[in-house]
Amino acid sequence: MFAFVLMPFDPKFDDIYKLGVQQTAKRFGIDAERVDDQIFHKENILERIYNQIISADFIIADMTDRNPNVFYETGYAHAKGKICLLLTSNADDIPFDLKHHRHVIYGNSIQNLVRQLERELPAIKSEVENRQSAIVVSLSKADGDLEKTKYSATGHVYLFFDLNNKTNSPSPEIESVYFYTGPGWQFTLDNQECLSSPSDLPDFQLRHFIKSPIRRLTSGGWAQFKLVGRKFIAFASDEPLKDSYRLNGRAVMRINTADGVNDYPIDIDVKVEEFPF
Repeated sequence: MFAFVLMPFDPKFDDIYKLGVQQTAKRFGIDAERVDDQIFHKENILERIYNQIISADFIIADMTDRNPNVFYETGYAHAKGKICLLLTSNADDIPFDLKHHRHVIYGNSIQNLVRQLERELPAIKSEVENRQSAIVVSLSKADGDLEKTKYSATGHVYLFFDLNNKTNSPSPEIESVYFYTGPGWQFTLDNQECLSSPSDLPDFQLRHFIKSPIRRLTSGGWAQFKLVGRKFIAFASDEPLKDSYRLNGRAVMRINTADGVNDYPIDIDVKVEEFPF
C-alpha cells in the first residue's frame, strides 16, 4: 500500500518524515514517500506530485506553518476523493473547515506522532481496503438528545448508515453484521433490541448484532438503516447533571459476506442535550 507524503521541503521536517511517518508506516506494510525521495525523468516536479496523488492509496499531509504548496496539493487530493491524514505541530495550522477530517496534532514530539500514527494508520489501511470491496459502509447522519431525570442523565443517539455498491457487479451475500462499541451501549433497530456480547476485537468492549436491511446490493445499489443507541452518562450522586453532553469515540461496523470480512471504522461525535419541552 502506498501513501504519498505532502510536506514542506525544509530540513526541519526531515526527522518528522523519516523517523515519524516513514518508519511507522513501514511497520504496517505501507510505503510512505515524499516526491524528493523518488527518481523520475519525464515529468516535471508538479506533474509528478499530481500523478503521485492520483496513484496513491491515501495521502499524509503535514499542514505545519500553513505552507501554500502543501495546502494546494491537499486540496487537489481532496478533490480527487483521496483519504487524507492531516498532521500538524500546531492545531491552529489546520483551518476550521478541515478539522472534521482525520488529523494528528503531534506538538514537538516525534514519539507523540508515532503513537498517534500507530492508532490511525491501521484504520486508514482498513478503509482503503474496504473501498475496494463491493459494499462500502459510511455514517451519513448522527443526531442525539438527552433524557434527564432528578437522578440520572441518559443519552440517546440516532445513527444513519449508508451501504453503497459502487462496483459494476452485484455484491456478495451479506451473512452477518456486527457493530463494535465501548461499554454501556444498548441499540435497537426498527424498534427491536440488538443483542450484544463481549467484543472479539481489541479496544472494543461490546459487539452488537445488527440485522442487515438487505441480503446483497446490486451494482450501483444503495441501502440505509438507522440504529438508535442508549447509554447512561451520569448520575446525580456523582456530580451535578448538565443540560448537554458530548458523546464521541470510535466504533467499527463489521460486514461478513460470502467473500470475506470487511471492517469499517466509524468516528462518532454527537452532542446530546435536553429539550425544554
